[in-house]
Amino acid sequence: MTTTTTAPPSREAGRLAHVDALRGFALLGILIVNIGYLASTYHGTGLEDPGFASPLDDAVRWFVAVFFEAKFFLLFSFLFGYSFTLQLSSAERHGARFASRFLRRLAGLFVLGALHAVLLFPGDILTTYAVLGLILLAARRLRPRTAVRTAAALFVLTAAAYVVLALSAHAAGGSGLDPATAAGAEQAAEALRGGPASVVATHLEQLPDVLILLVFFQAPAALAAFLIGLAAGRRQALGDIARHRGTLGRLQRTGFTLGLLGGVVYAHASLEHPGGAYQILALGIDVVTAPLLAAAYAATVLRLACGRNADRLIALLAPAGRMTLTNYLTQSLVCALLFTGYGAALVGDVPPLGVLVIALVLFTAQAAASRWWLRLYRYGPLEWLLRAWTTLTWPPLRRGEAAPR
Repeated sequence: MTTTTTAPPSREAGRLAHVDALRGFALLGILIVNIGYLASTYHGTGLEDPGFASPLDDAVRWFVAVFFEAKFFLLFSFLFGYSFTLQLSSAERHGARFASRFLRRLAGLFVLGALHAVLLFPGDILTTYAVLGLILLAARRLRPRTAVRTAAALFVLTAAAYVVLALSAHAAGGSGLDPATAAGAEQAAEALRGGPASVVATHLEQLPDVLILLVFFQAPAALAAFLIGLAAGRRQALGDIARHRGTLGRLQRTGFTLGLLGGVVYAHASLEHPGGAYQILALGIDVVTAPLLAAAYAATVLRLACGRNADRLIALLAPAGRMTLTNYLTQSLVCALLFTGYGAALVGDVPPLGVLVIALVLFTAQAAASRWWLRLYRYGPLEWLLRAWTTLTWPPLRRGEAAPR
């Protein structure tokens, strides 16, 4: 069966509805990954939660690890780089003004991210984006080919570093997990079930470990994805999907083969053989294969969003994608109310399948709420607040409201 690819529909002037849909899809994937860390302190430790060890629990963990983990932040990062070029092109004749506005935007993201990390979820990505955005701003004049080559070099060098670490770990004979890991997970769960002060203290205690993960794993890959988004934006690659149908098909074929194979290796090492040289090597493999799978996802969503059922897909995903900042932080707020002492304190009490169902229900509710909100307002609440800080104005929020003079 062939898919008819048409010109991408747009709901508002100046916006690409299919790009908003892709952003909404990325938001769903981020939620499915993040909620696992919020629901269980065992998640990411390499240990299986002793309360949930059934074949179904294992199957859900494998599903999330293979198809979601380490893939969707790359999509978000790519779109951050792409959106940067749209902002830049609209202010091309006022470079200094754009730079100052963008710096304020990064400062706003950093503050929101820091509050998010301390109060709701230590695995925040906004602070990383704010810091890496400084590099993106400095690299804004890179030629597209140079940006892509630099991104490829970042992926390869990061993977090579993991290979060296794996060889060193193998030579040292170290393997397995720290015996104190299980006790630490239980202590963290108890602390998260406590009051707000206990929750914040636990987050602060976890931040150093999270920082190591961000610096050595997420940050290089996110920067590489920024640069690929920069190159795609310079080429206006997402403006006319029909023109790139062949490229999208190749991305799907490559990503759904090599990318999934790398995802299986990553999941096998993380879930079955954690804590040793094999897991480190698998992380290196994932660094170069996860971008391929992320690209395959993007190609699939873009083709569907410009095909026969485009209106349905865009109606489902695009509104949430237009309010990613509000929805991203709201996801953490809802999960904190569910799983920590801020609310129900269900951390460690919900099986993996239940966690996945909660994620899907939450995203569905957000998609509906975003669609309703955008019928009345131009921006999401936090998008409006960040825009006001960035421009140092009060942009009109309600539809039909005139901009202040």
